[in-house]
Amino acid sequence: MKHNKKRNTAFIYEALVKEFTQAVLSRDNGRKARTLTILKEHFAKESLLSAELGLYNILLETQNIKDTLAERLLQETKIAHHALNEKSLFDAQSRVIASINKKLGPEVWSNFVPNFKTLASINSVFGSKSPVKQKVLFEQALVDRMCRQAPSDIENLKSVDNLTYHSFIKKFNQKYDKLLQEQKDFLNKYITSFADEGFELRVYLNEEITRLKSLISVTVDNDSADTLIREKSKEVVNYLDGFRKREFDGADLTKILKTQELVRELSNHA
Repeated sequence: MKHNKKRNTAFIYEALVKEFTQAVLSRDNGRKARTLTILKEHFAKESLLSAELGLYNILLETQNIKDTLAERLLQETKIAHHALNEKSLFDAQSRVIASINKKLGPEVWSNFVPNFKTLASINSVFGSKSPVKQKVLFEQALVDRMCRQAPSDIENLKSVDNLTYHSFIKKFNQKYDKLLQEQKDFLNKYITSFADEGFELRVYLNEEITRLKSLISVTVDNDSADTLIREKSKEVVNYLDGFRKREFDGADLTKILKTQELVRELSNHA
């Protein structure tokens, strides 16, 4: 059975988040606003698509648990999905598909989503018309995935040379070909902040700013690091310090995304 990504709620959401990010980084405010409107309209907190997306995320985000717990979690998630009204879900997907095609264009469906295969597997497990053998194989793959240990956070950052510095600066001036997980988390909080008046976004930012500052400070405090890199790192740390004293606004969106990319680049070249 061929997978129809337009009928995969999680893929729709990921493709829209990617589109939103590209619009932010290319400073296309009109497209950014249209994308955000679609996300707010169709993935509001109490919406049916949001409910299904939450079930996808349970299976996507769970890691490092025992196989018996993973199997139970999978079954409970399937039960919860079965309780969703299939006809209403189909209609909700049809509405968001039509909105995307009308307001953004069909090119959205070509956006690269890194975890597409896993999303397709979950969609098959949830689908009432999926072949039994296919569902069983995909279920086992999802259980195995949930049992794997998540990669640990980078604990140390070492000095990088000028060539490395210029390479990540160049990346900052290009559209991202791939969202980092931390960027995805940040955008998810930003996009859904309208639903709870920004509470979860504020909580997330408090933790994320602390993480970013801690990691970049390693380079600032490293006497052997390149002088230019240390100066630029200090500028970022000062920005993060100042951020705590004021409210988040749209101008901060790109800066935090770039800071997250900076931290990852420094980590990769440690």
